[in-house]
Amino acid sequence: MPRLCVEDIENGAWTSDDTALPQFSLARMRAATRRTPIWAHIGAGNLFRGFIASLQQQLLDEDLAVCGIVAAEAFDCDIIEKIYRPYDNLTLAVGMRADGSTQERLVASVADAYRADAADAAQLEALTRVFTASSLQLVSFTITEKGYALTDMGGAYLPVVAADLQNGPDRARHTMSLTTALLYARYRAGARPVAMVSMDNCSGNGDKLRTAVLTVAEAWQAGGFVEAEFVKYLSDGQRVSFPWTMIDKITPRPSEEVRTRLAARGIDLAPVVTDKGTFIAPYVNSEIPQYLVVEDDFPNGRPCLEKAGVYFTDRETVSAAERMKVTACLNPLHTALAIFGCLLGYESIADEMADEDLRKLVTRIGYDEGLPVVADPKIIRPRAFLEETLTQRLPNPFIPDTPQRIATDTSQKISIRFGETIKAYAARPDMRAETLTCIPLALAGWCRYLLGTDDKLCPMTLSSDPLLDVLRPALEGVVAGRPESYRGQLRPMLSNPALFGADLFQVGLGDRVEAFFSRMLDGPGAVRRVLHETVSGGCPS
Repeated sequence: MPRLCVEDIENGAWTSDDTALPQFSLARMRAATRRTPIWAHIGAGNLFRGFIASLQQQLLDEDLAVCGIVAAEAFDCDIIEKIYRPYDNLTLAVGMRADGSTQERLVASVADAYRADAADAAQLEALTRVFTASSLQLVSFTITEKGYALTDMGGAYLPVVAADLQNGPDRARHTMSLTTALLYARYRAGARPVAMVSMDNCSGNGDKLRTAVLTVAEAWQAGGFVEAEFVKYLSDGQRVSFPWTMIDKITPRPSEEVRTRLAARGIDLAPVVTDKGTFIAPYVNSEIPQYLVVEDDFPNGRPCLEKAGVYFTDRETVSAAERMKVTACLNPLHTALAIFGCLLGYESIADEMADEDLRKLVTRIGYDEGLPVVADPKIIRPRAFLEETLTQRLPNPFIPDTPQRIATDTSQKISIRFGETIKAYAARPDMRAETLTCIPLALAGWCRYLLGTDDKLCPMTLSSDPLLDVLRPALEGVVAGRPESYRGQLRPMLSNPALFGADLFQVGLGDRVEAFFSRMLDGPGAVRRVLHETVSGGCPS
């Protein structure tokens, strides 16, 4: 019964028949990393363990690197105590193919893992030594888009941030405050260059990180905690860069099927729940496809990650790749499936792709409506990316992703995922937005979803969304099953460019969305009828 530990790797308990094993000396890698760390990463969850850490593992396996990565967790520090330390910082990465087969890799590229917690002085001191090392080339992040937010929706500082700004670097707690404090230590150790690399799935992620760090630093300067020269150091791209990236790989919550398969081989890697409620396991299950596109801006050098499949390019190309994914070839398809999956009672994205109507919907959104206006990033072919999404990624039954999870925060996503395509049609003299059919159907479906009633007219739990308390009252009086209850309540929403990316009436789509929405109110099964008629060739009058 192999255990996930260094001892069992070294004594041969793990075999390469089932699992790709490290092809380097863990002891030498860890010693080299402690002498001359080159890469620190903040955000020690599944995306890092199942994707980013594997990239450096490949370089180590091929003798293209000698150092590993130093991982840190600043939000859910329980991950370090429950997932890293008991397993010698190792991860079993399980890639899940659509045909049910798997590929396993024992990822051992994490040299050390720390709690980035002001309450744990010893671990924070160890992480500070990494940050002040002259050898450090990059600090990467996978902390989710929310991790960069310093303010609430009203623009007021979050309480933890307000306290950090008052207390200064020595007592920082928010991830962005801690990051700024660690950079301040690097500044005081010689103002050495470094690249700060957000690898989170959000547009202009490098700018989000830069803005947050500078906001904290400027507040600390105003409070007398740091020198003006520190702010200048952070603002100098020759010394501290904030490259943009586009990242894409689905690493969902632990799969019970994977756990069962491992248990059948005598491998006990039970998931745990952290104090912050994170459900996580010593293994990471993920899809096989993965993409990382990075702006090549590293003032202190970088690992040769292009040899592990990473695309290094300029900012414009990163932006084009991100827009391709987010506005045409993946994210809008996910959102459309989330909306209709909730309404139609699905609990799996893969199951939805076996539904002919839903498969036609996302195929038309991608090929017929998105691709004609998407910018080609050149390094990745949009049509091939879309084909992979529709034929391999979304239909993969072994990726336990749900429409309910993907429907989370839709109000924050819809203006980009659909609005950018709508605006592109409206801006092109050779195209007209009013020719779109399936995108307005998806928008109408989301409005119908907001009523909190499924297609059987049964109550439906809505996924969390910061605008639910605003949007649902705006639909007051609209009742699913009673089309006569609709008296134009949607119009202020459909006219709101902040919500949909454009005033839908100005671009010629408002009436179409209203018509779809009204028809979806016409009794049980109305959502299915409108969906089927539309993707089969019909559209509202």
